[in-house]
Parts: sequence; C-alpha cells; structure tokens
Amino acid sequence: MSANHARSWQTTPSPKQSPSKVPVKVKKQGWVTKGEKVIYSIIAAGVIIAGIFMVSLSSATDSMNRDLQKLETTVQKQKVTNEGLAFEVKELSRPERIISIAEGHGLKIQNAEVKQAKVVDKE
Repeated sequence: MSANHARSWQTTPSPKQSPSKVPVKVKKQGWVTKGEKVIYSIIAAGVIIAGIFMVSLSSATDSMNRDLQKLETTVQKQKVTNEGLAFEVKELSRPERIISIAEGHGLKIQNAEVKQAKVVDKE
C-alpha cells in the first residue's frame, strides 16, 4: 500500500499548488538604465558641439591668418615701391640737375648759390 499511495500523491496536486501553470514573464534588465542613457546622450551631444565649435574656430583663425599674410606681403611691396620713389625724388631734386634743366630752357644763373629746399613736416 505504501508504494501505491506514494504514487497517488505524486500525481494529484496539493491544495497549495494551482491546478494550471501560469507563465511568469521575466524582464531583462539592460546594462544601462534610462537615466544613464539620457546622461550619455547629453554628454555625447556636448562633445559633438564642442568639436564643431573648435573646427569652425580653427577654420576662421586659419583664414584670418592667410588674409593677414596677404596684407603683410602687400605692405612690404608698397614699402619697397615707396623707398624706390623716395630715392627717385632725391635724384630728381639734385641742384646740378635743376641748374642744367634751367640752363636748357634759357635761364641764366648769376652768382647765386642753388640750395636744396627742405620740407618741413607739420605734425
């Protein structure tokens, strides 16, 4: 009897067990929570915006430096031109040259000393 009785107990459900099985859904938790995802998204957006800002600032600085170099070369060329013209002014204003041109046009200089006039700068 004990063996048959034990088998009957195994097949019949106890009052604590439910007669039908209810499937239990287990939720998987991910590595990262929703709050962490938001924080990581904000940090990533900040890094991208900072990168774009740095690239645009670098580009603006580079173009400004190129413009500055062009202006410096223009200024150097103008300085060379100005120095050449200043030398030409000194050559053309020599007293000997002025006397020779005056004599060529029929003017006569009588016992006079020709002096070079100096420009007085008014500041």
